[in-house]
Amino acid sequence: MEWIILILAGLGEVVGVMGLNLWNARRNAASLALLAAGFAASFLLLSLAMRDISMGTAYAIWTGIGTVGATLVGMLVYGESRQWRRIFFLALVVGSAVGLKFVGEG
Repeated sequence: MEWIILILAGLGEVVGVMGLNLWNARRNAASLALLAAGFAASFLLLSLAMRDISMGTAYAIWTGIGTVGATLVGMLVYGESRQWRRIFFLALVVGSAVGLKFVGEG
Protein backbone atom coordinates (compact mmCIF):
# COMPACT_ATOMS: atom_id res chain seq x y z
CA MET A 1 0.00 0.00 0.00
CA GLU A 2 2.85 2.39 0.80
CA TRP A 3 4.13 2.09 -2.78
CA ILE A 4 0.75 3.13 -4.16
CA ILE A 5 0.80 6.12 -1.80
CA LEU A 6 4.31 7.00 -3.01
CA ILE A 7 3.22 6.81 -6.66
CA LEU A 8 0.28 9.09 -5.87
CA ALA A 9 2.69 11.48 -4.14
CA GLY A 10 4.80 11.61 -7.29
CA LEU A 11 1.73 12.28 -9.40
CA GLY A 12 0.79 15.07 -7.01
CA GLU A 13 4.17 16.61 -7.70
CA VAL A 14 3.40 16.51 -11.42
CA VAL A 15 0.09 18.28 -10.78
CA GLY A 16 1.92 20.89 -8.70
CA VAL A 17 4.43 21.51 -11.50
CA MET A 18 1.58 21.86 -13.99
CA GLY A 19 0.04 24.44 -11.66
CA LEU A 20 3.37 26.24 -11.47
CA ASN A 21 3.55 26.35 -15.25
CA LEU A 22 0.00 27.72 -15.43
CA TRP A 23 0.83 30.28 -12.71
CA ASN A 24 3.74 31.51 -14.82
CA ALA A 25 1.46 31.83 -17.86
CA ARG A 26 -1.46 33.53 -16.15
CA ARG A 27 -1.61 34.44 -12.52
CA ASN A 28 -5.11 33.58 -11.41
CA ALA A 29 -6.79 31.77 -8.54
CA ALA A 30 -7.29 28.52 -10.48
CA SER A 31 -3.61 28.11 -11.33
CA LEU A 32 -2.58 29.01 -7.78
CA ALA A 33 -5.09 26.50 -6.38
CA LEU A 34 -3.77 23.75 -8.68
CA LEU A 35 -0.19 24.55 -7.68
CA ALA A 36 -0.96 24.57 -3.95
CA ALA A 37 -3.21 21.49 -3.99
CA GLY A 38 -0.78 19.45 -6.06
CA PHE A 39 2.24 20.19 -3.89
CA ALA A 40 0.30 19.90 -0.62
CA ALA A 41 -1.08 16.49 -1.58
CA SER A 42 2.33 15.44 -2.80
CA PHE A 43 4.12 16.31 0.44
CA LEU A 44 1.39 14.79 2.60
CA LEU A 45 1.42 11.52 0.67
CA LEU A 46 5.22 11.42 0.64
CA SER A 47 5.29 11.77 4.41
CA LEU A 48 2.78 8.91 4.73
CA ALA A 49 4.79 6.68 2.40
CA MET A 50 7.98 7.38 4.36
CA ARG A 51 6.49 5.64 7.39
CA ASP A 52 7.25 2.31 5.69
CA ILE A 53 9.75 3.17 2.94
CA SER A 54 13.24 4.42 3.74
CA MET A 55 13.82 8.12 3.25
CA GLY A 56 16.43 7.76 0.52
CA THR A 57 14.41 5.33 -1.56
CA ALA A 58 11.12 7.20 -1.10
CA TYR A 59 12.67 10.55 -2.04
CA ALA A 60 14.45 9.11 -5.09
CA ILE A 61 11.27 7.45 -6.37
CA TRP A 62 9.17 10.55 -5.64
CA THR A 63 11.52 12.89 -7.48
CA GLY A 64 11.88 10.38 -10.31
CA ILE A 65 8.11 10.23 -10.82
CA GLY A 66 7.97 14.02 -10.69
CA THR A 67 10.83 14.41 -13.16
CA VAL A 68 9.57 11.86 -15.67
CA GLY A 69 5.94 12.91 -15.27
CA ALA A 70 6.62 16.62 -15.69
CA THR A 71 8.85 15.98 -18.70
CA LEU A 72 6.21 13.76 -20.33
CA VAL A 73 3.52 16.38 -19.69
CA GLY A 74 5.82 18.96 -21.24
CA MET A 75 6.30 16.78 -24.31
CA LEU A 76 2.67 15.72 -24.73
CA VAL A 77 0.79 18.84 -23.64
CA TYR A 78 3.14 21.77 -24.11
CA GLY A 79 4.97 20.66 -27.26
CA GLU A 80 8.44 20.39 -25.74
CA SER A 81 11.20 18.52 -27.57
CA ARG A 82 10.76 14.77 -28.05
CA GLN A 83 14.34 14.05 -29.07
CA TRP A 84 15.40 10.44 -28.64
CA ARG A 85 18.15 11.56 -26.24
CA ARG A 86 15.59 13.05 -23.84
CA ILE A 87 13.56 9.85 -23.96
CA PHE A 88 16.71 7.77 -23.43
CA PHE A 89 17.64 9.71 -20.31
CA LEU A 90 14.07 9.51 -19.00
CA ALA A 91 14.34 5.74 -19.41
CA LEU A 92 17.53 5.85 -17.32
CA VAL A 93 15.66 7.68 -14.55
CA VAL A 94 12.92 5.03 -14.61
CA GLY A 95 15.48 2.23 -14.64
CA SER A 96 17.29 3.76 -11.69
CA ALA A 97 14.07 4.04 -9.69
CA VAL A 98 13.18 0.42 -10.43
CA GLY A 99 16.70 -0.62 -9.47
CA LEU A 100 16.42 1.18 -6.14
CA LYS A 101 13.20 -0.69 -5.43
CA PHE A 102 14.84 -4.03 -6.07
CA VAL A 103 18.04 -3.47 -4.10
CA GLY A 104 16.78 -1.23 -1.30
CA GLU A 105 13.42 -2.49 -0.12
CA GLY A 106 11.78 -5.86 0.31
